[in-house]
Amino acid sequence: MMKIADILESRLVEFAEIESRDQGKPVSLAKSVDIPRAVYNFRVFATAILHDVTKSDYQDQFNAINYTERMPVGVAGLISPWNLPLYLLTFKVAPAIATGNCVVAKPSEMTSVTAWMLCKIFNEAGLPKGVVNVVFGTGPKAGAAIVRHPEVSLVSFTGSTATAQRIRMDSAPFSKKLSLELGGKNPCIIFKDANLEKCVPTVIRSSFANQGEICLCSSRIFVQNEIYNEFLQKFVNTARTLKVGDPKTDVNLGALISEDHLSKVRGYVKIAQEEGATILCGEGVDALEIPTELQQGYFMRPTVITDVADSSRLMQEEIFGPVVCVVPFTDEQEVISRANSVKYGLSASVWSQDVGIAHRVAHSLQAGTVWHNCWMIRDLNMPFGGMKSSGTGREGAHDSIDFFTEQKTVCIQIN
Repeated sequence: MMKIADILESRLVEFAEIESRDQGKPVSLAKSVDIPRAVYNFRVFATAILHDVTKSDYQDQFNAINYTERMPVGVAGLISPWNLPLYLLTFKVAPAIATGNCVVAKPSEMTSVTAWMLCKIFNEAGLPKGVVNVVFGTGPKAGAAIVRHPEVSLVSFTGSTATAQRIRMDSAPFSKKLSLELGGKNPCIIFKDANLEKCVPTVIRSSFANQGEICLCSSRIFVQNEIYNEFLQKFVNTARTLKVGDPKTDVNLGALISEDHLSKVRGYVKIAQEEGATILCGEGVDALEIPTELQQGYFMRPTVITDVADSSRLMQEEIFGPVVCVVPFTDEQEVISRANSVKYGLSASVWSQDVGIAHRVAHSLQAGTVWHNCWMIRDLNMPFGGMKSSGTGREGAHDSIDFFTEQKTVCIQIN
């Protein structure tokens, strides 16, 4: 696994350029985030498995020793999404093979090139044939075949909540272990004492990184009344400075994944218009200035919408694009209730200089991860996953080892 990481790292620029071309994200983002994280995934799990400690106990009344040992589950079915292709595929493959399993992996049919390239690295690194098997195809065919196969003992899936519902049904007759990392409608809560000099650029990034095509992106921004206008002005002004265009150049946002997805995201802006919301910048307000040769591309300006009801589809459904809603709130209890009023519970972020607020709000939010005065700082030793419709199970250095193994208890009575 370390050799896989080393080879991948030596080809970082090549992989980043291909990932960008396949997915639409800026090359700079793939160079600084996607491919380095894929390298890190292999190194983290290669070392984590060396330090895994099993349990043991001595029962004096029976003169017996009990201990546990981990067993690989066998064949792991891994289905990864199109938004962070290699980043998330390797987050599944690395712990699966570190714990002794064989893998059948299916990358998204829309972004599968770097997965194919990774197969060549597996061979170059000397990974035994048959340990990792990558199949290319659509979800209803290749994905469903993995989920329904009786010899696939578990399924790790990252993608939509709707697809996960199908996976649950199809796998139920086999009692398979499931790890499902699904959608999010993540709140960002900004209290009146927040440091806006740090807050605004960070929330810009949490809203529009990767064209907003990250399940952890902030999509509902709640700002306390006292600083609402100030924040909104700074936020909109900064959003307007973001460059959209050719991912190979110095831009902040590249292209969305497909024409259909662009149409879907634009459809939410139309809903905002129909509901009488205010579009402060972006789609329908600011001109998209890109070269003629890119006019047919799937580009969209960062869009900020206000005057939206909590019941609106814009506040309830995952848009998965560069569209955010900014709304005011009065007090702590009110915003907690509103933040929790969606079916999702993946992540949240809170901005305040009051440590009491930090702990109280983090405790009350229905989210698998809560960031305070930051975003996307990930420690792989900590569990990652969602609540409610955002998923089942947790992943991370320790949790993934649990998921990809079965624990066996052995009891030996000493004569």
